[in-house]
Amino acid sequence: MDMWKWGFVGLLCAAFLCTSGAVERGQNQPNERISGSAGDVLEDNPVGRLKVFVYELPSKYNKKILQKDPRCLTHMFAAEIFMHRFLLSSAVRTLNPKEADWFYTPVYTTCDLTPNGLPLPFKSPRMMRSAIQLISSNWPYWNQTLGADHFFVVPHDFGACFHYQEEKAIERGILPLLQRATLVQTFGQRNHVCLKEGSITIPPYAPPQKMHAHLIPEKTPRSIFVYFRGLFYDVGNDPEGGYYARGARAAVWENFKDNPLFDISTEHPTTYYEDMQRAVFCLCPLGWAPWSPRLVEAVVFGCIPVIIADDIVLPFADAIPWEEIGVFVNEEDVPNLDTILTSIPPEVILRKQRLLANPSMKQAMLFPQPAQPGDAFHQVLNGLARKLPHERSVFLNPGEKILNWTAGPVGDLKPW
Repeated sequence: MDMWKWGFVGLLCAAFLCTSGAVERGQNQPNERISGSAGDVLEDNPVGRLKVFVYELPSKYNKKILQKDPRCLTHMFAAEIFMHRFLLSSAVRTLNPKEADWFYTPVYTTCDLTPNGLPLPFKSPRMMRSAIQLISSNWPYWNQTLGADHFFVVPHDFGACFHYQEEKAIERGILPLLQRATLVQTFGQRNHVCLKEGSITIPPYAPPQKMHAHLIPEKTPRSIFVYFRGLFYDVGNDPEGGYYARGARAAVWENFKDNPLFDISTEHPTTYYEDMQRAVFCLCPLGWAPWSPRLVEAVVFGCIPVIIADDIVLPFADAIPWEEIGVFVNEEDVPNLDTILTSIPPEVILRKQRLLANPSMKQAMLFPQPAQPGDAFHQVLNGLARKLPHERSVFLNPGEKILNWTAGPVGDLKPW
């Protein structure tokens, strides 16, 4: 490495990273809220602003699936399970469907795991179609709007396109029966067929208890400048390279594997959570999809997220001021990542850290058990409340039909 870079490392440690005093000053200052911005709605209380009716489905759509594989409770798509549990005891739940603003159908479409714990989406379309046929046959409310006042949690890689490979997800498109419903999903990318207008983008599930068990003292200095653990190449699914993460992760490795400012590796140490709390910047690059749990982990652990995913739609973007707490780097600019990050003034870094230290920022990214005010459950409800009242066009005239029940791939039409 050039001598000036070594010199910069030493200067950086002396002036900012390796002296606990500078970090302590940032942590001891009052938490900041961003007056007049989206950040002001983080603490909105949805209770009293909407009522949700939860359909009671046969257990084969949810509980029995979970009983077969309890691993579904801990994978990054588990929001569909915990959202169901939350709503069953929530103050917004109504047992009278005639007074409901929204209708929720609890279907665990991601709880079909390989031995390695990866969700398989191939049964999901048939399961979802079956559930919709059931509620449309047993209750009148779906037929009144054809789902326009219904919401579904679909936390697959590419949401209701129900496939983990982007090309095939695009080819499939969103399940036709869901085209009028509001989708609550982890996938978010602008101008993409798998993100319909009006969807609510949520964070992936990260286990709150596990993360809290790894908290270290707040005054611990952040002695790591840039941190990342994960794949740079996916040889099994992308043997020629360049397709996985659109080459962005490979560019990180090829350009910075020997850079002392970058603590990057494919190894996942037992100190992973502790290391994030010792880092100033945490890389959050796209993988096969633009999102990953690293975004949640970075925010919770106060590590400034470096978001490398062009056109990403971030969780609760109308409530979390991502531009203020994170750093956005275009995929094509990854080779300049060291220059970009070292050019950020220390006072800007400290302000981002103070914003990240705001408990409401962290809470909004988590699905805790039991639920807490301002958490991700409440952010979903706030998003639904902001869509009210429904427009008159939501309600159909008697006999009016919009959806095509036979649309979609032939395999999706088979009984589930």
